[in-house]
Amino acid sequence: MLAIKSLTHVYANGTRALDGVDIEIGKGMFGLLGPNGAGKSTLMRSIATLQTPTSGEIRFGDVDVIKEPEKLRRTLGYLPQDFGVYPRVSAYDLLDHMAVLKGIAGKGERKQTVEALLHQVNLWEVRKKAVAGYSGGMRQRFGIAQALIGQPQLIIVDEPTAGLDPEERNRFLNLLAEIGENVVVILSTHIVEDVADLCPRMAVLARGRILKEGAPSELMRELAGRVWRKTIDRHELDAERQRHEVISTRLAGGRTVIHVLADKAPGAGFEPVEGGLEDVYFSTLSASRRAA
Repeated sequence: MLAIKSLTHVYANGTRALDGVDIEIGKGMFGLLGPNGAGKSTLMRSIATLQTPTSGEIRFGDVDVIKEPEKLRRTLGYLPQDFGVYPRVSAYDLLDHMAVLKGIAGKGERKQTVEALLHQVNLWEVRKKAVAGYSGGMRQRFGIAQALIGQPQLIIVDEPTAGLDPEERNRFLNLLAEIGENVVVILSTHIVEDVADLCPRMAVLARGRILKEGAPSELMRELAGRVWRKTIDRHELDAERQRHEVISTRLAGGRTVIHVLADKAPGAGFEPVEGGLEDVYFSTLSASRRAA
C-alpha cells in the first residue's frame, strides 16, 4: 500500500505544484488523470525519490519514503515521461548495464534477468539493435523492461502512451495490464482512454490537488441522467456557454458537438447521453475552474 498524506511542494519561484495531496493506492493499476501542469510529474518524481517535497508524508508499506529513499529505490521501477539512452548501445547491453546498477552482480543471474525481460516486452528479436534507433513504441517497451529490473513492487509510468500509434499503444497497455496484477502500478496520464481501458481505480489531479477519486464505473454512475448532447454551428458555442455548463466540445462533420452538465433537459435540441469517463474528467476540471 502506498499512502500519501498532506503532500505539498512549492518550487523556488513560488509555484505550488502540489497542494495537500492525500491518497492511498493498493495493488493493481491506478490511474492518475490530469491536464498538463496539474502536478502529475511533480507527484511522480516525489514518490520516485527524485525530489524532496516541501512537506507531507509518503509511505510504501513500512518504508518512510522521504526519510529512507534508498529503501524504496530497491523496490521501485520508474518510467519517466522522457528518458535518455546511450547512443549506439544495444538493448541487451544497456539492460545488462542497468541490471548491474540495480545490484544484480552475478553474470548468470543478469543474463537470465535480461533475456526474460526482453522476451516479456517482445524485443528479443531486436535485442542487438541500438535503443536510440527504436521506434517510439519500442522505446517505451524498453523503458518498461528497465523499470522491471529487480522485480519491483511499486512501478510508476509517467505519460507512457503519448505519441504512440494505436497499434503500439494497445501493445503497451496490454503489457502494463499484465504487469499490474500483483504489484502497485501508477499510470500518470492526460489520456482518458488509457485509464478507462486499464485501471480499476483512479483519481483526477488538477492545480496540485486531488479533485475526485474512485472506481471509474462509480464515478461515471454519478453522472447518470446529467449529461446532454447537442450539435451546433461553431458560432453558437459562446452563446451556449453563457446559458449552460458546457463540459466538452468536439468537431464532427464540420459542426461542433457539445456536452452539457444539467440535472434536467437544458432545452430544445439536446438529447441525453450516457456519461463516460471523459465526461467525468471534463466535468471535474470544469468545476475546478469555476471554483478558482
